[in-house]
Amino acid sequence: MRKVARMVAAALIGLWSLSFVSCGGGGGGLSSAPGGTAAATNEVAVIVDSGPDPTQNPTANTLYTTVTICVPGSATECQTIDHIQVDTGSVGLRVLAPVLTLSLPVAQATDGNSLMECTQFVDGYSWGPIASADIQVSGEKASAVPVQVIGGSAFAVPTACANVGKAEDTVAAFGANGILGIGVFAQDCGTGCAPPNTGNTFYYSCTTAACNGIAAPLSTQVLNPVPLFPVDNNGSIIVLPAVADAGAATVSGSLIFGIDTQSNNASGSETILAVDDVFGQFTTAVDGETLSESFIDSGSNGLFFYDSNLQSAVCTASGFSNFYCPASPQTFTATLTGAGAAPATTTATFTIDNAQNVLTSNSTFAAFPTVAGTYTNNLSFDWGLPFFFNRRVATAIEGKTTAVATGPYVAF
Repeated sequence: MRKVARMVAAALIGLWSLSFVSCGGGGGGLSSAPGGTAAATNEVAVIVDSGPDPTQNPTANTLYTTVTICVPGSATECQTIDHIQVDTGSVGLRVLAPVLTLSLPVAQATDGNSLMECTQFVDGYSWGPIASADIQVSGEKASAVPVQVIGGSAFAVPTACANVGKAEDTVAAFGANGILGIGVFAQDCGTGCAPPNTGNTFYYSCTTAACNGIAAPLSTQVLNPVPLFPVDNNGSIIVLPAVADAGAATVSGSLIFGIDTQSNNASGSETILAVDDVFGQFTTAVDGETLSESFIDSGSNGLFFYDSNLQSAVCTASGFSNFYCPASPQTFTATLTGAGAAPATTTATFTIDNAQNVLTSNSTFAAFPTVAGTYTNNLSFDWGLPFFFNRRVATAIEGKTTAVATGPYVAF
């Protein structure tokens, strides 16, 4: 079974409440795309800024774009929502109920009851119904896609879901108006939540009396919209510029759909790093640690990994727990090795600075390339958004073919 608890294991956090990884949001504007103007129909502007509520709930290292959602089959019942987080570490579109003005058709479980999902993060959960929507991002459109409406249910949260951690069902707790998961898989859970796996703790059949775990066929799970696009459907590419170590107020870039399908998404001389087809992982070796459950995730707001040599440098100040606060900047070179019988290998150099000092010395900044922290899994390296700065990172979807390889893989 796919590691669904990491399906949206993003580390989106408010700038003033930095308490390790959580995927989340802020107050919501509904407007045009944040960032710049995209140049092609398969390209949309993305931006790192302080979020939809920068005054009350500023965010750090969070990549946003704009998505248009429509009632299935309608050209007029549509809503354009900005500050949707772009996340290569999860799958599917999830929208916060408080910002959604549309009435979307709710999906049914196989027994005819309402189909609900408990989306699990590293430190919490989001609970809400599965609905159907047409999704448009720039010129790309996917029709009748199962999506999750977070916080949009009166059904009581099952104990197995609530035990994961705190609820992240509001815009204030989430740090975004929604999340667009464009990772390497087609479904958010896969066969582990499909029949006959009724006790998967992620999908539920709900009545007014109770919610019980139920198997969700692959077609009814929350789906990655990219494979459903007519043409540019084998993956995506995120392009972001370099950011000075001190940080930046905003960073603008592009999200390009498709790999080797148009002139703006051609493969080049980048390293093709295969990831395993169960969890989407590869191996990172750094500072004497071998981290075999590593992944690249634009939805995480730092570089998160366990390093026995850095545990004495973990921040102690309130609000910064689990982040690294070394006495001086530390530079590392990691070796990344792909999955498979003949894996590719490449290196990545990064610098870690004192997270508390960096994040508090520039209160108007939203992009910080040197923020890192320890990780609860001592076999994982979460290559979060700082990895994407000054890179062109491609994410190829499982089973989809490009000019250079077949997914799942990442390339940079």
